Amino acid sequence: MTTRSLLRLAGAAAFAAGAVLLRALYAWLRPAPLALTTAPPPAPSDAILAAGARVVALGDCMVCHTAGKGPAYAGGFPLRTPFGTIYSTNITPDPDTGIGRWSAQAFRRAMREGVSRDAHLLYPTFPYIHYTRMSDRDIDLAWQYLMSRTPVKARPPENELMFPLNFRPLLAFWNMLYLEPGTSAIPASQPTPLARGRYLVDTLGHCASCHSGLNPIGGERRPPFKGGSIDGWDAPDLTALAANAWRHADLVDYLRGGLSPAHGAAKGPMRPVTERLAEVPRADVEAIATYLMSIQDAPAVEPVAARQAPAVLPGQALFAAACAACHAEPAPMMRLGGRPSLARSSAVQGASPMKFVQTVLRGIPWKHGSPFTCRPSRTR
Repeated sequence: MTTRSLLRLAGAAAFAAGAVLLRALYAWLRPAPLALTTAPPPAPSDAILAAGARVVALGDCMVCHTAGKGPAYAGGFPLRTPFGTIYSTNITPDPDTGIGRWSAQAFRRAMREGVSRDAHLLYPTFPYIHYTRMSDRDIDLAWQYLMSRTPVKARPPENELMFPLNFRPLLAFWNMLYLEPGTSAIPASQPTPLARGRYLVDTLGHCASCHSGLNPIGGERRPPFKGGSIDGWDAPDLTALAANAWRHADLVDYLRGGLSPAHGAAKGPMRPVTERLAEVPRADVEAIATYLMSIQDAPAVEPVAARQAPAVLPGQALFAAACAACHAEPAPMMRLGGRPSLARSSAVQGASPMKFVQTVLRGIPWKHGSPFTCRPSRTR
């Protein structure tokens, strides 16, 4: 047997021994399963349901737990990561395929620790590293709202992850690195808009999940909010909004209605997020915008008007032929039809052309009229 063959054999043996040791350690550390419930929880009041719906909308639960045109919250949505595809779970109260037999304690543990009712570890595409800092009240409101919905019997497809990342015990060590349970972000009972906004961005909104990017083992890059990528779309740097001429009012319009006249429309994965934020009180969105505008770096880029390099000038003919009728300053469709200017659009001004290319190729399926006339504030 050659030296190379011996080394390969030794390596395989070491890996197998390590896997056995890891499994034994995990079995020792693994939390215990929690008992199944046999009776449904009591029906919540209308006030509790409204408050729970608000929490669930702020947490974007429907965005990830609804597959295409499938039933809301029934799971099966493909979450594509650099390590493979993970399918979201059914969080309707179906007793067999959903969370219908989960207790409030089991739901709270999943949110705080990333541990399912039967004690298997959840993949961090479910942002429990952010939800862990939610208040007990918000977690319980979300549980009561979800348990009040119509049960849907649906099982998601099997996850498609590369080896060894499909070996869930490895998540115990990932959690040691990135899960920091606590309640430090919970504001006081009467928080200021800034404190409320920080809480929503850090916990329910989990904005850093998309806007921070991932390191080689799937942890969020630090410092947070410096931009990332999801499903082929750029998630822009949230600390550079002021540098790109975003104002508080622009951000509120964009987050609540999916459209800012000065910066364009929400695209890709961000569009359904804005649809959910249109369902919550305006004060919540204003608080989010207040916090995001408070974390801005000093403007470090030249004004938009100065960034006209000769290399982009050949595109003027294409813009004039295909875009100017709606998006040029003198265009009647801009003044009368509410079409946004592209001068400060993040898709145009981003460091990468990815977002602009995705927008041109996929378009923006717009189901609503102007967000400023057709989406009145609704308090839930």
